[in-house]
Amino acid sequence: MDIKDLQTLYAAHPQIGAVAALVKRGDARDVLLAGLHGSSRAVCTAALFGRLGGCLLCLMNDLEEAGYFYNDLVQLAGEGRVSFFPSAYQRDIKYGHTDAANEVLRTEALAALQAANPELIIVSYPDAVAERVPARSTLQKNTLELHTGEGVDPLFVSDVLDTYGFTQTDYVYEPGQYAVRGSIMDIFSYSNERPYRVDFFGSEIESIRTFDVETQLSQDKLTAICIIPEISRYGHADSSLLELLPRGTAVVMSDAAWCRQRIAALWDEEPVNKDDEGFADREAMRRKLIRAEDFARALEPLTRLHFQARAEDAAAILRFDTAPQPLFQKNFDLVSQSFRQYLREGYTIHLLTDSEKQAERIRDIFKDRGDDIAFTPVNRTLHEGFTDHTLRSCFFTDHQIFGRFHKYNLRSDRARSGKMALTLKELNQFTPGDFIVHIDHGVGRFGGLVRTEVNGHLQEAVKLIYRNNDILFVSIHALHKLSKYKGKDGEAPALNKLGSGTWEKLKDRTKKKVKDIARDLIRLYATRRQQKGFAFSPDSFMQDELEASFIYEDTPDQMRATAEVKADMERERPMDRLVCGDVGFGKTEVAMRAAFKAVADNKQVAVLVPTTVLAFQHYHTFCKRLKDFPCTIDYISRARTTSEIKAILRRLASGELNILIGTHRIVGRDVRFKDLGLLIIDEEQKFGVSVKEKLRQLRTNVDTLTLTATPIPRTLQFSLMGARDLSNITTPPPNRYPVQTEIQRFNADIIREAISFEMSRNGQVFVINNRIQNIYEIEALIRREVPDARVAVGHGRMEPEALERVVIDFVNYEYDVLVATTILENGIDVSNANTIIVCDAHHFGLSELHQLRGRVGRSNRKAFCYLLAPPLTTLPPDARRRLQAIESFSELGSGMHIAMQDLDIRGAGNMLGAEQSGFIADLGYETYQKILEEAVDELKADEFADLYAGDDTASETAETYVRETFVESDLELMFPPTYIPNDSERVALYRELDSIETDDALKRFVSALQDRFGRIPTEGEELIRVVGLRRMARRLGIEKVVLKRSLMALYLPTAADSPYYQSRAFGRLLTYIGLHPRSCQLREQNGRRSIVIRNVASVAAAVRCLTEVEHTEPEAG
Repeated sequence: MDIKDLQTLYAAHPQIGAVAALVKRGDARDVLLAGLHGSSRAVCTAALFGRLGGCLLCLMNDLEEAGYFYNDLVQLAGEGRVSFFPSAYQRDIKYGHTDAANEVLRTEALAALQAANPELIIVSYPDAVAERVPARSTLQKNTLELHTGEGVDPLFVSDVLDTYGFTQTDYVYEPGQYAVRGSIMDIFSYSNERPYRVDFFGSEIESIRTFDVETQLSQDKLTAICIIPEISRYGHADSSLLELLPRGTAVVMSDAAWCRQRIAALWDEEPVNKDDEGFADREAMRRKLIRAEDFARALEPLTRLHFQARAEDAAAILRFDTAPQPLFQKNFDLVSQSFRQYLREGYTIHLLTDSEKQAERIRDIFKDRGDDIAFTPVNRTLHEGFTDHTLRSCFFTDHQIFGRFHKYNLRSDRARSGKMALTLKELNQFTPGDFIVHIDHGVGRFGGLVRTEVNGHLQEAVKLIYRNNDILFVSIHALHKLSKYKGKDGEAPALNKLGSGTWEKLKDRTKKKVKDIARDLIRLYATRRQQKGFAFSPDSFMQDELEASFIYEDTPDQMRATAEVKADMERERPMDRLVCGDVGFGKTEVAMRAAFKAVADNKQVAVLVPTTVLAFQHYHTFCKRLKDFPCTIDYISRARTTSEIKAILRRLASGELNILIGTHRIVGRDVRFKDLGLLIIDEEQKFGVSVKEKLRQLRTNVDTLTLTATPIPRTLQFSLMGARDLSNITTPPPNRYPVQTEIQRFNADIIREAISFEMSRNGQVFVINNRIQNIYEIEALIRREVPDARVAVGHGRMEPEALERVVIDFVNYEYDVLVATTILENGIDVSNANTIIVCDAHHFGLSELHQLRGRVGRSNRKAFCYLLAPPLTTLPPDARRRLQAIESFSELGSGMHIAMQDLDIRGAGNMLGAEQSGFIADLGYETYQKILEEAVDELKADEFADLYAGDDTASETAETYVRETFVESDLELMFPPTYIPNDSERVALYRELDSIETDDALKRFVSALQDRFGRIPTEGEELIRVVGLRRMARRLGIEKVVLKRSLMALYLPTAADSPYYQSRAFGRLLTYIGLHPRSCQLREQNGRRSIVIRNVASVAAAVRCLTEVEHTEPEAG
């Protein structure tokens, strides 16, 4: 069933008809809709809107309630008919921080109200309605309308945009920016969450499209657009939202009395930062607000529908007969009992879920239990389920049955993505002065793009500066050999000397070392392949129940990891799988499912963790998750007494204990398992050699699952794929609460408010201060500001035992606040700590801030992260953008992995041993990866050829004779600066083009280029053809192609005894020469063989020649 059918179902509800009639007649101003529970409020509002049309304003109590209500309405009425009207400020107006993304949503709603007869629902809350908006006439005066086919001069448009306060940039990333490139103009209006791309033909608008900020690619075609500047710029904003609503609008209110109180409270507040960033005084702030009396006056002429109000205040009361969804608390006995009861009484049960898989899961659980329960799945979910006794229907949500968190999405997230896209793009762009690694010559500095003349044609090349100011020009066809130097945290590398040979020696030394490591890994893998282990039986119904009751929704990665682990366990061969995933991405959940599967087959499980704190934490996590299942769990560590440990070991040996969690104490001689079936190792790289050795003996025929939070670089995964099975979890759980992140000044008020709020809901707070010198001053400040807070301090210079004690006490809620340096390991997970305050946040890198923030928001409560830094205007631009990027992305997905290369470097060091980190520092990360790939390929081809014999599907082609083909030319091949004005962008596009491997990727590149910059000039088209030419030449076994003075020279492999000269590819070339004896010539000079072909004046001609060669059948000889 489609969720939109609910609206149709409710449109026929007798009470909805009565409400619609009352509103139309307009004789009752206050109508109380009593008895509506859960999301039935949103369903009734949507049905009412369907019958009335026109405009509806829904006022909820706060941002969160409004967000959920908006989300429900979007599912029911469709995104185009519902607008969200938020406050223009982050957190609270008194801090004075405006939020561009919220501005976009506000303007969008106001622009929609400009229509002659607007039909939409606006969802808002008191803080947003309390802020003034410009009058309708001001908005109309400041709106620029553009239509396709309209004659308008592009210069006139850019003049208007300048007067509107828009800024001209190279590329558009944020609202209020515009860019001009040839005939294309990109404009990011405040009235739309996506920017517009306007394509002019002379002075006529040829097409208008929206485009995506991150990819910069077009999406939907439009015929007309309105461009509106930032409305908060107008000092004379003197209306309230209510005054802009058309006649006959009805207002749906959650609680009218609370609305008035909140608006009055905002009027009386005092601004916090009294300077440029905030409001100078209370008067300045009040100029942006309306009084509670004005609000009440504006409400007077409108019909008001209340969800809650005193009966005596309502002119008419309409009663609905609904009840909230019962609390099942994951108890399936209760679920089936309650469902059966409803079915007996003749009710229809609808199950609302966002994923089909979830509905199937519930069906399976009922089937396994032997329950025959019929329900209708609905394809989307609402926030809260309910039962409607009038319609004799139940609408239950799956996330409530399983006690999961359900999150609302606002469209402002899209408008925020620009900052992040820009930050990530800049991390990988070449800018003059950057350190660049050339794989053949070593580390140099980037000197920019330079134009040179070759045989009378202009060409572009990249200039690299080496030691002693030696200069190397790199052709734009060889940019795949360059990579940006990424070493350990920002240390500058030494520049190499050209032609000295030290770089080659360093590469060879690294390759030899890498081979040694890879050889050991592959050998270990080979021995395990021959072992026999225990094959576990397929899943039981209890396994299904455990997996369905996971509080969050499974991400595709998590499902895949779980399926891979279970498939490995059901095989006879012992499992050796590594599960990799960021903090809080659900690795432990995968491990718990595997552990439960082992216990279901009467096998014991050992969980090995690096620290006492983690042992204690895992014990709690496992107990909480498996409390409803027949399973015994205990832990051993330094924190347990000798007598406790003895008792535990006795239960373990007798088989009473199913799961044992512990530190390296688990591999002690006195620990004996009755029947060990699964070993789970958390953060293996943190254990010493002796522990690893003992593990190896344990592991030969026991299934092993290793977890790590250090991201392992992708190329490492591919190259080590053969040596170890690997599952990667890269997507964050979809329904995690996003962490509300704010940049603030270091201010005692902020710290006091944050800590007091967290303590008022019995939570705990992390305060991160990375300087030990003043850490006790921060502690004193907190004790002074929040006298009843229990504060502890932890840092790296304390004794390890003392630090561990502090952390365990904090986990056990002995303290409210922990002031610490970043020493707190990522492993520590305090689900009760939901606020983190980072002092001097501008000194941290993007990934560090992300890791720190990942420590909160691990439960189903809203979490806060305060980044304390000096005023943004005083910070260097990169620090400012880092903070803004992390602030605007309250949830970080895959895009973050680009920024996490410093963590990748740590990951590589951990996985391959510490000495490798030294090599990474010398070579730079990407070059190191290339060498690693080569080393592993060589091992697979030579020493372990038998082991991988079955894996190699590569057929015998000429590509095996040459690793890569070089192209040299004197033709004009480039993207002219008139086409792509920005140098960094040109280099980035040259690099992207140079690394393209497939036809599909090339097609995508060309269409993206046309979309962003317009028609590609001839020299650009020729440059693009080089990619195909190089691939063809490589297939034909050609090492180098030279196009100069209308001749094409093809250089063949140097070794005269190369098997290439017996191949079909060489046969084709010979046949071609035989067919065209006048234009072709086979030469041999200084031991180098080459073929010279005359009359090849362009890349297009060269491509035609080689295509003909490829289609020539070699003569049988």
